Amino acid sequence: QVQLVESGGGLVQAGGSLRLSCAASGSIFRIVAMGWYRQAAGKQRELVASETRGGSTNYADSVKGRFTISRDNAKNTVYLQMNNLTPEDTAVYYCNAQIPTPPAWDVRTYWGQGTQVTVSS
Repeated sequence: QVQLVESGGGLVQAGGSLRLSCAASGSIFRIVAMGWYRQAAGKQRELVASETRGGSTNYADSVKGRFTISRDNAKNTVYLQMNNLTPEDTAVYYCNAQIPTPPAWDVRTYWGQGTQVTVSS
């Protein structure tokens, strides 16, 4: 019923930039928070950045100053602007959203299918 679709991944050289987008669709009344995680080959998934509906943000130390998360609440869309990319940023990037869901309106976490970001040296 609720789905998240990422786009914007690709191959870039070190020092380059990419902008990821994630659009949530379905029966959505409110999104509590949206964010980005990534999983590199052989590694566990880690938080990259998140933002609440009110605008509070959280970033992994490794991306502070280089990545910027933003939301368009009206479009249920979250973006991740990634600048000065390094090979260490290579990973599959996953969008997530925390959404109160009927019938109980408990907050559930939804995930996109991921978009590959590859940074060459």
